Amino acid sequence: MTRAPLIIGTRGSPLALAQAREVRARLARAHPALAEEGAVEISVIRTSGDKTTDRPLYEMGGKGLFTKEIEEALLDKRIDVAVHSVKDLPAFLPASLAVVCILPREDPRDALFSPGAASLSALPKGARLGTSSPRRQAQALALRPDLEVHPIRGNVETRLRKVREGQADATLLALAGLKRLGLEAEATAVIPAEQMLPAVGQGALGIECREDDARARDLLAPLNDAAAAACIAAERALLAALEGSCRTPIAGLAEFGADGALLLRGLVASLDGKRVLRAERSGTPADAARMGAEAGAELRGRAGRDFFAEFA
Repeated sequence: MTRAPLIIGTRGSPLALAQAREVRARLARAHPALAEEGAVEISVIRTSGDKTTDRPLYEMGGKGLFTKEIEEALLDKRIDVAVHSVKDLPAFLPASLAVVCILPREDPRDALFSPGAASLSALPKGARLGTSSPRRQAQALALRPDLEVHPIRGNVETRLRKVREGQADATLLALAGLKRLGLEAEATAVIPAEQMLPAVGQGALGIECREDDARARDLLAPLNDAAAAACIAAERALLAALEGSCRTPIAGLAEFGADGALLLRGLVASLDGKRVLRAERSGTPADAARMGAEAGAELRGRAGRDFFAEFA
């Protein structure tokens, strides 16, 4: 090859690497020249969120800890594109960077893993639920106020192992991550979105690059899924309007209905699950950002300033 390789930046977890390889494979199918050996390289970048796994993310500065070092590599031109789980992206990106491509979305729902119970409702009274997600904690306690929530962090395999070892009776994971790792059979039950609304962007992969990098944008253009991109635009507009901290239980899911309309559901909740507020909007893909902004504004207004001050 005479041209410099396209370098993909990613975290080093098994799931992150599987996602980066998926992007590399899609690039090769879209551009035969990129199927040549050495045409696309994967660069593993250890992020702040990967370095400390014994503390909840909100104590360390939030989910941007999974993207900060990768975005610095983009800005420094050490990598050309970055592959992110969209749910790890903060509401606002650094200036001069943009998510220009959303891949077809995997199943966005949450999954329960429990060796001793077939569903969330079947967990024994006072069971220990292992999760460090405020969103999952709030919605689980809204359904089962008797549960004891214990923080568990780590990659997918680590969290499964901790439950098997008895550190918790159950945990909740993104079904999409299990499927991408070939671990879908580990899901004891898939939780309907009506019971537990997913995180904004859950199940979606976003590819970020420098706004002025015409080569990267041209190569990524055929990979973009317009339907998934519209859903993510609505969800991230909701997140931006809420301006919640990393401690705030926020959920959002946009989907296309049978009639072709785009439906957005949003949620904010108290950590104890005693207060859960929901908002919905529907429209066309062109309305996505407006729908998210309006739903977020509605939830902020109904929650009141004191509600969000709790999570500051």
